[in-house]
Amino acid sequence: MTSTETTPGAAAGGMADRSRRLQALLEILAARGGRLSVAEGAAALQVSEATVRRDFTALAEQQLVTRTHGGIVAGSVAYDLPVRYRYRGDRSTKERIAATAAGLVEPGSVVGLNGGTTTSATARHLAARHLAARPELAQATNRPALTVVTNALNIATEMVLRPSVRTVILGGVALPQSYELTGPLTSMVMQSLWLDVLFLGVDGFSTDGTSCHDESEAGIDALMVSRARQVVVVAGSEKLGRHSFAKICDASAVHTLVTDDAADERIVADLRTAGVTVLLA
Repeated sequence: MTSTETTPGAAAGGMADRSRRLQALLEILAARGGRLSVAEGAAALQVSEATVRRDFTALAEQQLVTRTHGGIVAGSVAYDLPVRYRYRGDRSTKERIAATAAGLVEPGSVVGLNGGTTTSATARHLAARHLAARPELAQATNRPALTVVTNALNIATEMVLRPSVRTVILGGVALPQSYELTGPLTSMVMQSLWLDVLFLGVDGFSTDGTSCHDESEAGIDALMVSRARQVVVVAGSEKLGRHSFAKICDASAVHTLVTDDAADERIVADLRTAGVTVLLA
């Protein structure tokens, strides 16, 4: 076995190790023309074939690759950006929040998403729920199974490859730290659109409102809030009760918060008193 699998404390660092392996496997997959076998992956990363099989399964579950007998095939090699963005922080918690949030969306909805790891996870769950999107539904309503409006480059990169999803990306200047587009062009496009649901990622949420670290992002987020019929904040419990640098909107503008079950009961009670529906994933 390798040190990755046997070193004491590997469980604590396992998520980071897996993130690096998944990224490496996608890069190897791209370099080898879009096909990679279990044996090739194990040899390249110097890990066991069992580990590579589990990693292949994880990539397939995220619809980044297709499993084949003994390996994987890439539908596209344009996945480098999304996977780097995706695997940060507590993946299991984010996935629970994302799955719960995605369940709030009806087929045919126009859904907005700003940048963030939790909104990125929510986008993937949305796409998975509507992937089969029943072509007859689109034909009957003359609408796509889902329309995604986003200023996040990584979300757009993933969603545009899903045939049942119409992807609308807002123009603007890209911020390398968050992959978000901001500026006058972003505002101009957003002002002409309406959203059924906005999934809003934040750095802080309290009864004083939502906030984030960057004022330019906050401005676009606030505009998205104003153009949405329903605003759903998706945030881990560690962000509750906190204030960040730039305010996005008042708590009264938020209809629903989806967070994890480790949320402080007092903060949850305060938000519910303020009129926010809180769902614990």
